[in-house]
Amino acid sequence: MNKIKLQLKYEEKIQKLNILNKLYFNENNPSVSDAEYDKLKKEIILLEQKYNFLNSKNSPSKKVGYKPSKNFKKSLHKVPMLSLTNAFTEEDLKNFEKKILNFLSKNEEFKITYSAEPKIDGISASLTYKNGEFYKGLSRGDGKEGEEITENLKTIKDIPKKISYKDFPEEIDIRGEVFIQNSDFEILNQKFANPRNAASGSLRQKNPEETKKIPLKFIAYTFGYEKGLIVNNQFDYLKKLNEWGFKTNPLNILTSGIKNLMKNYQDIEKKRADIDFDIDGIVYKVNDFAIQKRLGNVANAPRWAIAHKFSSNKAVSQIIDIEIQVGRTGALTPVAKIKPINIGGVIVSNATLHNEDEIIRKDIRIGDTAVIERAGDVIPHILSVDIKKRLKNSKKFIFPENCPSCGSKTIKEFNKITKKVDAVRRCSSEGYYCDKISIEKLKHFVSKEAFNVDGFGKKIVESFWKLKLIKFPQDIFKLDYSKIEKLDGWGKLSVQNLKYSIDQKKNISLEKLIYSLGIRHIGLENAKLLSKHFVAFSKFKNLSKQSDYEDLLNIDGIGETQVNSIKSFFSNEANLKVLSELEKVLVVKNTIQNSEDGLLKNKTFLVTGKLNGISRAEVKSLIEENSGKTVSSVSKKLNYLIIGDKPTKKKIDSAKQLKINIIDQAEFLKMLNKTS
Repeated sequence: MNKIKLQLKYEEKIQKLNILNKLYFNENNPSVSDAEYDKLKKEIILLEQKYNFLNSKNSPSKKVGYKPSKNFKKSLHKVPMLSLTNAFTEEDLKNFEKKILNFLSKNEEFKITYSAEPKIDGISASLTYKNGEFYKGLSRGDGKEGEEITENLKTIKDIPKKISYKDFPEEIDIRGEVFIQNSDFEILNQKFANPRNAASGSLRQKNPEETKKIPLKFIAYTFGYEKGLIVNNQFDYLKKLNEWGFKTNPLNILTSGIKNLMKNYQDIEKKRADIDFDIDGIVYKVNDFAIQKRLGNVANAPRWAIAHKFSSNKAVSQIIDIEIQVGRTGALTPVAKIKPINIGGVIVSNATLHNEDEIIRKDIRIGDTAVIERAGDVIPHILSVDIKKRLKNSKKFIFPENCPSCGSKTIKEFNKITKKVDAVRRCSSEGYYCDKISIEKLKHFVSKEAFNVDGFGKKIVESFWKLKLIKFPQDIFKLDYSKIEKLDGWGKLSVQNLKYSIDQKKNISLEKLIYSLGIRHIGLENAKLLSKHFVAFSKFKNLSKQSDYEDLLNIDGIGETQVNSIKSFFSNEANLKVLSELEKVLVVKNTIQNSEDGLLKNKTFLVTGKLNGISRAEVKSLIEENSGKTVSSVSKKLNYLIIGDKPTKKKIDSAKQLKINIIDQAEFLKMLNKTS
């Protein structure tokens, strides 16, 4: 059977399953027996395993149940629900604590107490109470905006509907995890793939009466917005939650020191199989709320918390082949094709080998018997190979010196920060001259975090590329829809839907556009910083002068690495043409500047020397919180030079020459109405 017929057969089964899911989950009216339904699911999954080009967001391997009803309104979280950075080793924890101490300008003798809380593998929810009444419940969503699932959450017995304690805050968003105990999940007759999916599917039911039938539990662990909370630390807050009628994790402890964190981690991991709910790690939170507030957030995660993930499941399989994949930034990633194996309930047929150095270090070869691990329960990788079982005719794997896509020479760059040659080998081709890089750039361009074009997934990008319908980002907005309508699998309605989705995205924010370009080292947070700096697309597009690039270094969060990547991007003719063409077809919204009415409005600062009890990072945060700006060098743009112990003489001399105000730490804090 050829690819087109297979694709049609697959999509037909997906469509049938989608109808059955709608009847079952949304309308509570199953039209086939469980056995027939399960058989259809199995057929779809087997097709995906056999033919890796088959992929659908509606596949039973990716989703459970049916999309939420349109009755679910969207609502903004008053305080974003941030994600957590992950730790996997003791060294990761040491680095986490070291960063905290550096930020607070404390030495190693400073004792940090942590609330250590086992991380339940469930669904995050935020419960808003006003005057003791539970009146709104939101799902996590994208962290900024969630679905209103209030009525479904009200069916959970663990969630108090009214709290009459005098010390309960006037308003508070109590956050926690909705989950199903493993013992309860066994009674559900495998209607869901696993307890987490069961919790998710139940919470997003259209009818709360259906949710009520599922034995959902809720454990509380933090808060978002609060008005009137009288607690000074996390562990006391957990105690208060218990007093107010919420359940908290019985395995929570208060501890300090990396050795104690590791001991608790190892103890919990040993008990993991005996616990009646799924946990995938332990979250460590700095206990003191005042220190938490000082530390603040970096990007989309708090500085004061980290998730220590448990070691994941392992299995043994054989390496059939090693393929080289070329990514958006030109990185060559070796991927091991292995005999399909079940690891933790997931069929794995690919495992990353990371880079050339990893292959050499572990001496990984085609034909080897290998131990496969799902690191952090997400990415399968080769842990080690069994040399005793190695084939006699085995040969070392030679990494290509030329790009397998375009033939360009591959290079390893020298990292100025680490003073080492990077482990990753890259295609030296720039712009859109390498086909594989171009395809990955286009996938990134339409991805969820970028333009988020509905119905324009990775497979569509690959298909349209092969048909020469697209080559550059601007081509997406100039598609020949009459030609697409004649393609197999497309019809008038599906083409109209695609055109509508694309047209909807012609209005885009500057930060989304900058991110969508796929500039190396420029993620969402950096794109946001750049958009605030440039405000208008025209200013960003015309970035070219050396002085303009130097000015970027004054943006807190943008360093030499990012600036060099931006320089490289703008030095390429193909990239400049892409920007010019996009300007013709898009409406790029200017960045709305935040209100700047703080104590340091229109003032710029630079620090030289070591300050007492406060780090430079914290000084920067204080300046920005009060509407001021920091710069990286002494110039006419500088208003105040803050000096500490052992300041740089050259900076002081330059400041005096330019008649810039030179102040000490006490004077700076006085400007903020603070004392040292």
